[in-house]
Amino acid sequence: MADTVILYHNTRCSKSRAALTLLQTRGIDAKVVNYLDTPPDFATLQDIFSKLGADSPRSMMRVKDSLYLDLKLDNPALGDNELLAAVAAHPALLERPIVVANGKAAVGRPLENIEAILD
Repeated sequence: MADTVILYHNTRCSKSRAALTLLQTRGIDAKVVNYLDTPPDFATLQDIFSKLGADSPRSMMRVKDSLYLDLKLDNPALGDNELLAAVAAHPALLERPIVVANGKAAVGRPLENIEAILD
């Protein structure tokens, strides 16, 4: 039995809607988490980050967003836990879409990143 596929989704985002369409086209019944309405907690964010295999949580953050800059999250002295705590407190900072599948996670920019973890 395959793991549940989870899509961290923002309905107002065209890339996020495209990711949902991609999953539906492939016949994948994903668990859709509208993360602005149901924000992931710190532990969930840590799990997503570990599954991304990235060097920094910034890879899953909207680093060009004014909120990111207003909160001074571009400070290189900030550690992983501080960055993840900021996302937990401000879910709008979470990059979108993110898909978790097969023990991995991918930011769907571009959508090919999602395709790579589905197979």
